[in-house]
Amino acid sequence: MARVDEYKNIVLQALEEHKSPRSSALPDEEHDFIVADEKNGHYQLMSIGWKEAKRVYGCLVHLDIIEGKIWVQYDGIETGITERLLELGVPKEDIVLGFQMPFKRKFSGFASG
Repeated sequence: MARVDEYKNIVLQALEEHKSPRSSALPDEEHDFIVADEKNGHYQLMSIGWKEAKRVYGCLVHLDIIEGKIWVQYDGIETGITERLLELGVPKEDIVLGFQMPFKRKFSGFASG
């Protein structure tokens, strides 16, 4: 249980670090926010607003904590969330690249599930 609590804090820290700073107090301008369902282990970094004449809305990162491992379900940021998780002390054997096909995961160097 202690490891899961530690991973919750690490996940939230990593997402917070990747959040773009809000440039304005205007609600329509593009900004990022974190959605956290800590009870069920779901975490997302979302982006919403307007950038010039284009609507912005979507998930930038989706992480889950399942059975003591961090599952990277989606990583749409340029620098990559997985590298930051490693820097924050999460061992490769506790990170699952959920976006990869299950039979390919064993070749990734990370946990297979």
